[in-house]
Amino acid sequence: MKTNEKQGNNSIFFRVWMALICVVFIMGCETTSNQQNYESMQEISDEDLDRLGITNKDKLSAASKRALAWPKIGNEWFGEFQVFDLKGDLAYEEGVVRRDPSAIVQVDGKYFVWYSKSVGTTDGFAGNIEKDKVFPWDRCDIWYATSEDGWTWKEEGMAVGRGPKGAYDDRSVFTTEILAHEGKYYLTYQTVKSPYNVRVKNQVGLAWADSPHGPWTKSEEPILSPADNGVWEGEEDNRFRVVKKGDFDSHKVHDPCLLAYDGKYYLYYKGEQMGEEITFGGRQIRHGVAIADNPLGPYVKSDYNPISNSGHEICVWPYNGGIASLITTDGPEKNTIQWSPDGINFEIMSVIKGAPHAIGLNRSLDTEAAPFGALEWGLTHQYKTYNYQYIRRFHGKRRTTHVAKGESASR
Repeated sequence: MKTNEKQGNNSIFFRVWMALICVVFIMGCETTSNQQNYESMQEISDEDLDRLGITNKDKLSAASKRALAWPKIGNEWFGEFQVFDLKGDLAYEEGVVRRDPSAIVQVDGKYFVWYSKSVGTTDGFAGNIEKDKVFPWDRCDIWYATSEDGWTWKEEGMAVGRGPKGAYDDRSVFTTEILAHEGKYYLTYQTVKSPYNVRVKNQVGLAWADSPHGPWTKSEEPILSPADNGVWEGEEDNRFRVVKKGDFDSHKVHDPCLLAYDGKYYLYYKGEQMGEEITFGGRQIRHGVAIADNPLGPYVKSDYNPISNSGHEICVWPYNGGIASLITTDGPEKNTIQWSPDGINFEIMSVIKGAPHAIGLNRSLDTEAAPFGALEWGLTHQYKTYNYQYIRRFHGKRRTTHVAKGESASR
């Protein structure tokens, strides 16, 4: 008994001793950190203080400290948008869903775009999910249209349809993107296998062709799937009840976009996590990338995923040796343009107000001309009602001034 008491006392003494060491260590770290912060504050220039309207560098709020840490990148990445109706077959049509336009490519003087198409109203999950349409993007096929001027479009027909019963894409194929590369064309897109319940795990498919008109050859298996390390809680069809959430993409991989970059093929995508939470930035949505040596794969997810803290639809383009990304809708860094020198490590370049959703970039534009150049014009979708969406055209332009009516904008 005395031996046990002695061991217990020794154990208590050891824990107290370790706790004291930890406290001293933490205090030392805080002192070092505070000293470093103090020293860095002494290096603040009068120009920085004047530019940010800070009166006293010895009395800095948390907001002022953040502002002083901002990179000095100017406003080259800042702009604004307008959206317009299209003519021809892509004008709004009652009873038809056309949404999620791909990038636009120009072939032999003609513009091409691909998109998700379905018909009928949305029923949700309350009815018969084997027969009903649970989302506007449910029971979709991928169609395409062409245009001479980017305004009046002719619907050419279906490009990629749903697979046979039992296939990984038998329920819906949707949210597509196009890569035109070395004389071939590659469509990446989301897939769903029936039944479309709440816990269904979306995947990514691929189709390729020698002509933008097809015919298209589909991959027999998905080229990208959700991480397989989350654990649902119970059998109820509830996506918020989990034992373990798993990776950022443990539930769904969405919005694929394939770029040829740095001698390889970068497949950017949106990840949804099992047990997705609502945080101070809204929904927990993040982006990832998978890389391959061949456009047909195999694609290997980057060890550095996730590569964003926010976002929704993928909108990426090459610029200045790296990759730019428009981040919209969800997360604490939503409504920003970010840029990465290596396609993986992204930094915020500007905050964008009112960016169109589900942007289809115009790949025929010179994206290297200016940071905002890729957003000069392209396509987007808009909700007419929850049941029906249609494709529209956006124009973007760089904004350099903020003036009142009648005021001169000259500097």
